[in-house]
Amino acid sequence: MTAVAIEKPTTTTRIAPKRIPTTRVVSVELRKMFDTRSGFWLMASIGILAVLATAAVILWAPDDELKYSTYATAFGFPMAVLLPMIAILSVTSEWSQRSGLTSFTLIPHRGRVISAKAIAAVLIGVASMLVAFAIGAVGNLVGTAITGTNLTWDITFNDFWLIILANVLGMAVGFMLGVLIRNSPGAIVAYFVYSLVLPTAFAILAELQGWFRDLQPWVDFNYAQSALFNGMPSGEQWANLGVAGAIWLVVPLTVGLILVLRSEVK
Repeated sequence: MTAVAIEKPTTTTRIAPKRIPTTRVVSVELRKMFDTRSGFWLMASIGILAVLATAAVILWAPDDELKYSTYATAFGFPMAVLLPMIAILSVTSEWSQRSGLTSFTLIPHRGRVISAKAIAAVLIGVASMLVAFAIGAVGNLVGTAITGTNLTWDITFNDFWLIILANVLGMAVGFMLGVLIRNSPGAIVAYFVYSLVLPTAFAILAELQGWFRDLQPWVDFNYAQSALFNGMPSGEQWANLGVAGAIWLVVPLTVGLILVLRSEVK
């Protein structure tokens, strides 16, 4: 009898794919903010509105008000409205456009995707403010050259970064609402209620009730943020900002992140 050789089954070693670097995830999230027609024009509107606000100051502001802080105030309002909308849509688009299945399949760790969106939103916010400040600087030069008034740079470096910080915090509130609600119309309406209705209600309550007047800086995040536009805040004002931020930003964002990590993506 002849012996039959029995071949042993061959085993193949699978090489685990490399982890997608965070920088690539952030770059993808940045590109997703621009690659739709609505996203592109939303981003472009930042520069357009900054130019229009600067031109309005040159045309209609009194000569004694043609200074850099006037331009910063002029483009500050549209920035305060647009930047939170960008942050909201960067999150809610995954659900409204049903792209979440693709995003969370390619990167199963949802926390990494949300973190990349947060980093991208902050980068967009800082870059937008730098562009707006640059447009305001050009407007200051042009305005004084046209009117013959003295060139005034009345915003210090501390004022500069405090204004950027205030706008980034406003953008963070929009991001929080996007994570918490995950619906574009609902999150946008909630932001306008937060930014327009609540400050009015808190101001009326502080006017009518003395006990709330002292409590307001600790529980009203909008009121606490206003200190950032008035020069370097004091230690107590920083504490007010931290406590109010924990109430209106940290706690709701934590709840929203838990919901995002545990909810079913459809």
